[in-house]
Amino acid sequence: MPWRRRPSWYLAACLVLTACNQPGSIYSEAVPLFGTLVEIQIWNKNSNKARDAVAAVKKDFARMHQHWHAWRPGMLTDLNRELAAGRESEVDAFLLPLLREARTLYRTSDGLFNPAIGRLVALWGFHADTLPSGPPPNIKAIGELVEKNPTMDDIEIRGNRVHSRNRYVQLDLGGLGKGAAVDAGLERLKDSGISHALINAGGDLCAIGRPGDRPWRVGIARPQGKQLLASLALDGDECVFTSGTYARYRRSKDKQYSHIIDPRNGWPVEHVVSVTVIHDNGTSADAAATALAIAGPEHWRDIARKMGIRHVLLVDSNQRVQFTPSMQGRIHFETPLPVEMLVTPL
Repeated sequence: MPWRRRPSWYLAACLVLTACNQPGSIYSEAVPLFGTLVEIQIWNKNSNKARDAVAAVKKDFARMHQHWHAWRPGMLTDLNRELAAGRESEVDAFLLPLLREARTLYRTSDGLFNPAIGRLVALWGFHADTLPSGPPPNIKAIGELVEKNPTMDDIEIRGNRVHSRNRYVQLDLGGLGKGAAVDAGLERLKDSGISHALINAGGDLCAIGRPGDRPWRVGIARPQGKQLLASLALDGDECVFTSGTYARYRRSKDKQYSHIIDPRNGWPVEHVVSVTVIHDNGTSADAAATALAIAGPEHWRDIARKMGIRHVLLVDSNQRVQFTPSMQGRIHFETPLPVEMLVTPL
């Protein structure tokens, strides 16, 4: 896509917790996961209880980081090797539910969320710890992978055994892994007796309960400078997830190519800057944000309906902002916006 001057703001480019700190009540730790820093905040006056709960979550996160990773050795890379060879593989219960959920989300998104296109993601250079650079991949190679049409419907799951009818399936769970990890982290905290917490995975977050007598309030900051753009309060147990084309991309001279790949044509999304959703489940919110970004400014409403997502904010490449009515009622803008804003019912 042609390189464009970045708009002056991006929704959820930086999410920070605001207006909830009361001295001596918030316990906080940070842990690396999936290439980002995950902050766990707990509202609990018993710091020892909070510390023990976070320790349990950190162990879970370490296991997820190893075994859900798309290119480092682990359960997922082992499975991909077997699928490519046409062999059936026994899958651990730690990974299997995520595969089932990924297949369901593939179907409800009309195939726009498609974790089976790992080969395409790798071809564009995004299976690496550093961002790729240089010209796009060979057009013929992109077309050949698209023609092979690997999808989650190629995956057969019988008990704990998994097989693919299409050897070109390569699973990349990056589009829902953070959401699933945050969901699992909150469940672990609940099991440890924690009722009020927030897990922020690099700007994508879920919360339970509230810090004292006020809701968790999320501030949305401009990426350039410290000025607060907007804020929203989380209503009980909720998640806020964003998929954007501005943070991870392949740079080639005067062009940049997003890491969000459209499975229909094998090319990065270029018509959307970001999509933010609020939902009660992090896994679904994570996948939906990606699917809606791929659907684009003209078709995101149809996919949002099918995926059961009510709260959506989309910023297109022309800096036009589209809201659902329910999202409009949730966000408070702190500064005027130099963009066109449209309220679009689902």
